[in-house]
Amino acid sequence: MSATPPIPPAARKAATVKQQRAAERERKLEEFRRREAKAKRNRRIGIASAIVGAVAVVGLLVTVFVLTPQPVTYAAGGTGAEIDGVETFENPAGHVEGAVEYPQTPPAGGEHNPVWLNCGVYTEPVPNENAVHSMEHGAVWVTYDPSLSDSELSTLRAKLPSTYAILSPFDGLPSKIVLSAWNTQLQLDDVDDPRIAQFLEEYWLSQDAPEPGAPCTGGLDAPGRAS
Repeated sequence: MSATPPIPPAARKAATVKQQRAAERERKLEEFRRREAKAKRNRRIGIASAIVGAVAVVGLLVTVFVLTPQPVTYAAGGTGAEIDGVETFENPAGHVEGAVEYPQTPPAGGEHNPVWLNCGVYTEPVPNENAVHSMEHGAVWVTYDPSLSDSELSTLRAKLPSTYAILSPFDGLPSKIVLSAWNTQLQLDDVDDPRIAQFLEEYWLSQDAPEPGAPCTGGLDAPGRAS
């Protein structure tokens, strides 16, 4: 038998280099596979997180929309409906300077200051003469006895429209709550009285006001303006 011829050193070296290159390629391929697998996991995690985040945002928006009280809306102008307890008057309109003596408490119309009161919620009494000017523009002025509890006040406030309404305390009221529109007034003692909404539906932006729809902003901000 003939002996196996020896492998020349050059051939052995070439084979070793080839094996090293193959091992390096395999190492790099394995590293690439690991990076790709990690990237896929990260993408899956990112997509899942985005979905969870989107669901959470949608849930939050739904919660806010459902649980946050929405402003009450009323139809402007009224329908001529009769409301038990409503009183009407014949106070003249007109702009004057200085204080005015009003025949109703609180005022339900009459001469008033040339500058109207900005509609909104006030925590302090507001000037009669400016509030009457706002009623000339169709606003409803809701006054309450300062002894009204916080919960009662919150209930009352929730019944008001977001525009053309003034809410303020008033000392010396004939009842706990008085709703006044131009030459019209309703005295009540219960914040849950359904006639509050009825009055607002009938007299908010009433066409019986001298200047319905004239501005209720851009006038006077009295002390205690809350919103």
